[in-house]
Amino acid sequence: MRQALIYGGLGVVALLAVLWLAGGLDAVAGWLQAAQRATQDRLAAAIRALRGGEPGALAVFWAVCFGYGVLHAAGPGHGKLLIGGYGVARRVPLVPLAGLALVSSLAQAAVAVALVYAVVAVLGLSRLAVEGAAEAWLAPASHAMIAGLGLWLVWRGAHGVQRLRVMAAHGRSGHDPHDHGHAHNHDHEHCATCGHAHGPTLEQVSSLTGWRDAVAMVAGIAMRPCSGALFVLILTWQLGIALAGVIGAFVMGLGTALVTAGVAALAVWAREGALAGLGAGKGGARMARALPVIELTVGGVIAAAAFGLLAQSL
Repeated sequence: MRQALIYGGLGVVALLAVLWLAGGLDAVAGWLQAAQRATQDRLAAAIRALRGGEPGALAVFWAVCFGYGVLHAAGPGHGKLLIGGYGVARRVPLVPLAGLALVSSLAQAAVAVALVYAVVAVLGLSRLAVEGAAEAWLAPASHAMIAGLGLWLVWRGAHGVQRLRVMAAHGRSGHDPHDHGHAHNHDHEHCATCGHAHGPTLEQVSSLTGWRDAVAMVAGIAMRPCSGALFVLILTWQLGIALAGVIGAFVMGLGTALVTAGVAALAVWAREGALAGLGAGKGGARMARALPVIELTVGGVIAAAAFGLLAQSL
């Protein structure tokens, strides 16, 4: 039962990949788009009710904002690609990865607020002009940053593979454990007697890589604000209920974060199932050798997808 649970995430991801390649998710994507349009109509109605002072209108408005955020995130999007891909490429624990998903979604809402009040309140442009500005300026920048992070993962993965080769060569040429009677701890790829490291430890290749990756991920996701948030912010500003709209944008971000955190959990689940299949439970040496290869591969996928989106947005 425990084995089935470990491998379950890998099976779910494999099934989704097969359905996507076979076009089986097209109907789901169409339903999500229709649901988003219907929810946007409900947003407009909720804003009108709020402006009219109807009882309970504020709670209804924020509830619809949250639902729209969930629907928006459930469709195709760069945030899920980045969070999920990074979760597979790097052995980051679930809690920090889910935290990045939450921060990214809230930062996306903050960018929407800043864009609307910089462009609409100051320059007096229309909603269509704001959405056009977001597509023309911010979307390409977002895709470029995501592509850069993908290339960074490729470089780091390639560096890790090269390091493995160097250490393996050192282990072969430096000494022969059978001739010298060295006792090896293969779980850590380290020679207990001579002190030579013949491969990176699992901790070295799977550690959280620091604030630079986190900043790049948050910026790459946040720089393309949700169109629903722009719609809400502009309409509530025009009707004189701007504060409710600003809070609504962040509530929408919480709905988005719910989905992206779920993607993070699925990525971690699938990654651990794949690594368990390598026999990583027996010390982690195989896992340490596999992680740089996984990082290189996933980084290439992220970079290729981001460059494709960048080409479409230019």
